[in-house]
Amino acid sequence: MASKKIITVFGATGAQGGAVANIFLRDAKLTPQWAVRAVTRDASKPAAIKLRDEGAEVVTADMNDKATLLRAMEGASAVYAVTNYWESMDHGLEARQGKSLVDAAKETGVQQFIWSSLLNVTKISNGRLSHVYHFDSKAQVEDYARSVGIPATFFLPGFYMPNIPGGLMRPDPSNNGAWTFSLPVPATASIPVFDPADTGKFVKAAVLHRDRLLGKRILGATAYMTPVEIVEGFKKVFPEAGRTATYKQLSEAEYMQTRTSTGTPENIARELLENMLLLDEPGYYAGESLDDTYKLVEDKLTSWEDFAKNSRKWGEELK
Repeated sequence: MASKKIITVFGATGAQGGAVANIFLRDAKLTPQWAVRAVTRDASKPAAIKLRDEGAEVVTADMNDKATLLRAMEGASAVYAVTNYWESMDHGLEARQGKSLVDAAKETGVQQFIWSSLLNVTKISNGRLSHVYHFDSKAQVEDYARSVGIPATFFLPGFYMPNIPGGLMRPDPSNNGAWTFSLPVPATASIPVFDPADTGKFVKAAVLHRDRLLGKRILGATAYMTPVEIVEGFKKVFPEAGRTATYKQLSEAEYMQTRTSTGTPENIARELLENMLLLDEPGYYAGESLDDTYKLVEDKLTSWEDFAKNSRKWGEELK
C-alpha cells in the first residue's frame, strides 16, 4: 500500500488551521490519501495533544526561525500556511514571516502551497484606504509567492461571522436596549460572511482540484449579505430578542469613538475603521463573484442563521 501524502498545517491549534487539520483527519475522501502534520509553537497545549490523539503528527515550529519551517515542510506534498497579524500588530513582521514560509516551501519542493491571503487594500482603493495593514501584508506574501514561481493556491477568508456576536451586534443602551448591528457603512454594503470553522472545506477543494487551482484564488465566504440581511437572520433565529433588532450606520467618528472608548489604540481603531469601509467601496473582494468558489466546494457551508443559532456567545445570552 502506497504511503499517504503529507499536508503540513500551520496554526493547527487555531481557528483556520484547526479546521484544516480536522477535515483532513476525518473526511472520507481525504483520510485514505493524506496524513496531517500539525504545526504549533507549543506541543503541550491541550489542542495539540487532542490532534495527536486523533492521529496527527504534531511538530513545533517558530515563524521567525526558518530552519524550523524547513523541518515542518520536509517531505510534505501540500502546506496550509497562515500567519497571525494581531499577535504582533506588525505588518512588516507578518510579511517577513510569510515570505520565509514561501522560501521554505520552495526549498523543500512542496507541490501545493496554500496561503491564507487577502487583497491589497491600498492598491484596490487607489490609496484611499492605506491603513488596512493585515490585508496588505498578506497580499505582499501572495505577490512574493507568485514572483518566485512556487506551485501555490491562495485562500482568501471572508468577513468572520464570530466578530458579529457580542462585538458588532449587541443591545444598544441609547435605543432602549434594542439589539443593534452597527457598522460605518450603508445598509446596502455587501459583506462576504465566513465561518472560520469552514476553512477545511475550502482547502479540501483546493487539493482535490489542485491542477485547476494552482495560481488561482479561492474566495472563502458562504454568501454576500447586507447588514440588513444579517439583522433579518438574527430575527429569524431569535424572534423574541429580534423584535426590535435593527441596523445602525455609524459615522466614521462614531465608529472611532466606540473603539477608542473601550481601550483600542487609535492606530488600530483606524485600521479597523478602514477595514469596515472596505466592505462598501471598493468591496471586500473588490466586487468579485463567489460563483467559482461555489462550483468547487462540495461540502455544505455554514449559513449565517446556522452560525447564529449555534453561537456560544449568543447562546449564553438568548437561549
